[in-house]
Amino acid sequence: MKKTLFSLALCFGVLLSATAQVYDMNKFPGNPTPDVLEKYAGYDCLVLLDSTSVEVEATGSGSFIIYKSLKIQTPKGAVANRIVKYDYDPLTAFAEFRHVTIYRANGDILNLDVTKACDYAAPARSIYWGARQIMMEVGRLEPGDIVEYKIRKKGFTYALLADGGDDDARFIPPMRGHFYDIVPFWVENPTLRKVYSVTLPKEKEMQYEFYQGESSSSVYFQEEGKKYTFQMRDVLPFRAEPNMVDLFDAAPKLFMSSTPSWVDKSLWFNKVNEDYGSFEALPEAQKKVDELIKGKKTDMEKIAVLTHWVADNIRYSGISMGEGEGFTLHNTKMNYTDRCGVCKDIAGMLISFLRMAGFEAYPAMTMAGSRVEKIAADHFNHCVAVVKLSNGTYMPLDPTWVPFTRELWSSAEQQQNYLPGVPEGSDLQLTPLSAPENHYVRIKAENRIDEKGRLQGQFTITAEGQSDRAIRRIFTTGWQSEWQASLERELLNVSPKAILKKVDYGKAPKDYQAAPIRITFTYEIPNYAVTTGSELLFKPMVMNNLYDQVKTFLRLDTSLDKRQYGFKDACSRLVEVDETIRLPKGYQLVTFPKQGSLRSGCADFIGFLQQDGNQIRLRSEIALKKRVYEPEDWDDFRQAVEAYKQYGDYIIVSK
Repeated sequence: MKKTLFSLALCFGVLLSATAQVYDMNKFPGNPTPDVLEKYAGYDCLVLLDSTSVEVEATGSGSFIIYKSLKIQTPKGAVANRIVKYDYDPLTAFAEFRHVTIYRANGDILNLDVTKACDYAAPARSIYWGARQIMMEVGRLEPGDIVEYKIRKKGFTYALLADGGDDDARFIPPMRGHFYDIVPFWVENPTLRKVYSVTLPKEKEMQYEFYQGESSSSVYFQEEGKKYTFQMRDVLPFRAEPNMVDLFDAAPKLFMSSTPSWVDKSLWFNKVNEDYGSFEALPEAQKKVDELIKGKKTDMEKIAVLTHWVADNIRYSGISMGEGEGFTLHNTKMNYTDRCGVCKDIAGMLISFLRMAGFEAYPAMTMAGSRVEKIAADHFNHCVAVVKLSNGTYMPLDPTWVPFTRELWSSAEQQQNYLPGVPEGSDLQLTPLSAPENHYVRIKAENRIDEKGRLQGQFTITAEGQSDRAIRRIFTTGWQSEWQASLERELLNVSPKAILKKVDYGKAPKDYQAAPIRITFTYEIPNYAVTTGSELLFKPMVMNNLYDQVKTFLRLDTSLDKRQYGFKDACSRLVEVDETIRLPKGYQLVTFPKQGSLRSGCADFIGFLQQDGNQIRLRSEIALKKRVYEPEDWDDFRQAVEAYKQYGDYIIVSK
């Protein structure tokens, strides 16, 4: 017992460093009045002030002061804020706690010893570039307490290029002399005041725009430079919608940049990689290129074989290799030797291959997940390639997203901005829509059902594009010893009683480039239909959880009447299901026959359910024409999806 008490006392002493102080909580800056507290009483904590101020040097490097004060309102809020964390990248920035203070509800003040803050490697997955976190344990909090902390950061954000030389050089952005920032103004907790200010040298110009909301803004000329300030008051947590677009495309945000245009960024991106020699030829790589393009007669055949080899053979795993990380793509030797890297290294390998095959190819930056705005603030998180075709146009290629996929540019990235780093400079480009028929999935079933409710039959599934990728994945990435079990699970999703009699997936299902996937199942399902003596009750098999992982539109909640924001599906897609069910002699369809069609700019549907002799025929077809939809598309999209679902209702037949 004594040992336990001693340990607790020791921990308490390590955590706290201040002498006892008493404070009048009513005098705390921004401490809410009773009526304000009542307004936000239902929230776990209330942010009093969230402030970031930046001073920019002539080099473009910024000195940041991040300040936040928040009031704890519930025990849940106390637990959620017992630790303060902040992420930074040591290649481009430095961060430290300046102070952390707790103002207790009873008036006590606790100044925590910031020298005890932890600075450690941040959790990482697939990208191991040495990102770090600083963390301060606040400890036990009670409702009514106020937590206040200040963090100092020096460097820049979003660009991950280490520049050699003295220590301060790493804080200078790769586009030396330019400053840019992207500031989310949405919040997780109600915030009384959110402020962002930046001071630039007098000679430096900056353009900015506030999107998807309103803020008060000001620009003042001061002795040290021009100060821009943006603030919002009484900000409530953003109410997200299921399957909505990224918050950057819906919630309040500030974009600012001293870079005049995207063309300037494009020219810089081209130069930095050409100067580094990222795409210089390598003899052993040239040998592989010659081997791959041998016998290929057209440019598209050569581009395709090189893209697929790089996509399938360069593993996604980013190890920090020091100078050159970020906008500078690793050179050919590094990529070909290591056979691993992140998107920029995989794209760099393809560019090198294309150049060794005689093509003109360059890197391009893109933003996976959200759009890029007109303001040239570096919002990119992905790297791809572009190749110049014989007609003079550039074609985008993305080897990172097309392993074992029958595409050269993943249609899971359609309607996405990208910026080619070409010698003549380029403005923002947009990837086009991919027609639904490029990603069809077709299921055709021939079934028969007996009076005992046993279903027997055969169905064939075929698919192309992104649908092919989803279905073929068990062959291209799974263990061959698991193929049979994986296919059997598709039937078990329909019924746990399903018995797989036979399955035919051809001789080489892993060879995705040969032809679209085609699999034929032969099966029986005892007691599939519910029997009542003279009636059978069952669901159409093709509409009963069969390969629903491909039908990603079924994950969208169609119970929503309206949408305020845009929404997303995985990809444009065409789904066609067709089933013939042979009935026992003398049985007739009791369920009303169905027939319907819908057409719109974003979604089409056509379907029917009818009896023809002793057979029931069902067909349901839906074409979804986009990946990213506008709010006004919701009614048409929703009606098409709900119409498709209706053909999965139970069927009743009677004799």
